[in-house]
Amino acid sequence: MTDEQARIRGYLTGQGAKLSPGEIVGKVRAAMNQVRAAADAIPDGRFGERPAAEEWSANEVMAHVVTAGRHFGGAIVRLLDGLPAGGVRDQLERDVPRLGAAQWWAALEQDRAALFARVEAADPRSRLGDTVEHPFFGPLNWREALLFLRLHDLDHAGQLEKIAAALATHRPA
Repeated sequence: MTDEQARIRGYLTGQGAKLSPGEIVGKVRAAMNQVRAAADAIPDGRFGERPAAEEWSANEVMAHVVTAGRHFGGAIVRLLDGLPAGGVRDQLERDVPRLGAAQWWAALEQDRAALFARVEAADPRSRLGDTVEHPFFGPLNWREALLFLRLHDLDHAGQLEKIAAALATHRPA
């Protein structure tokens, strides 16, 4: 684990233990709103356009945010239900449908509403010894995994902001 990964893991474990599930949900919701604002800054007509060949399009970023959120959200629910978390992925999604910001947002909001309802109904101290294995940060309990979604969303909100800036400086012909 790198020093940066250890620092992030320390944040996840420290804040995951300190904050209530409702407070964590509030932080995730705020990060989601940053994703939405960044995605909304990209015109729908350019949402599938990559700013450079090796970079992601806004469509690919949003597909990734939704899909990774489903994987982590599913693991969180399984942990709360006393089941094995299963595998999680955090990778670029290939061959995704072309949707606009509003459609991706609706999918993310629907997924997260169900996750948040489940988390807020859970005993905050339940099943904290059960974990999901994160590929970079190691084993995370359900509260830490929920807080990870915040960092994941913030990271990709920043990526969307960079895409918007790059597309603004490179107008289509």
